[in-house]
Amino acid sequence: MNNEKHIIISLGGSLIVPDEIDVGFLKEFTSLIKDYAGRGFRFVIITGGGKICRKYQNALGELGNKDGNDLDWLGIYSTHLNAQFIRLALGGLAYDQIITDRSLMVDTDKPVIVGAGEKPGASTDTASVSYAEKLGAKKLINLSNIDYAYDKDPNKFPDAVKIEQSSWADFRSILPTEWNPGLSSPFDPIAAQKAEALGLEVVIMNGKNIDNLKKYLDGGEFVGTVIR
Repeated sequence: MNNEKHIIISLGGSLIVPDEIDVGFLKEFTSLIKDYAGRGFRFVIITGGGKICRKYQNALGELGNKDGNDLDWLGIYSTHLNAQFIRLALGGLAYDQIITDRSLMVDTDKPVIVGAGEKPGASTDTASVSYAEKLGAKKLINLSNIDYAYDKDPNKFPDAVKIEQSSWADFRSILPTEWNPGLSSPFDPIAAQKAEALGLEVVIMNGKNIDNLKKYLDGGEFVGTVIR
């Protein structure tokens, strides 16, 4: 396996369903995956739950159930639906089942495997890092709706500073120390700890900018945060 061409993508759920299903984005994204699969790339795409996940979790809390384990499972099932959707959108290019148990090694000639959340206590970022470890991949792309990670929430703090390059030690210092269901963070703190231990390169970029993603895959200059 050419590890440089084996790419793990953590695909934010809010790119798939920001408010309504973003068919325009998905046409561009699936077209890119098909194009690069034809060039010998292999992808593992792990889908998040995103905004729809948090809507379900918030509604359940308003209905009186604020149990952390239940909220986590609700989020996990929302990632499963997104994963099935992406798998079907890719047609015969993708392995015919979504992967929800990262302890399993899938033996397939298909160039794309789609996975989702597995169990309470971690996000799909953690699942993505685990797949990178299992497959020997050296790079993970975290696609979200931001161009860069920032040292603090730019929507709340006008003086927030964008991060273009960072060590894992510095990056982890700006993250929450614990995971909780519905956490909104540029990267899951549990996943960050594991990625640092593996020496994994993680790139955070805006998934809406498909041309930018192409530049990264082609080894060119791109807009995004690189953590290594």
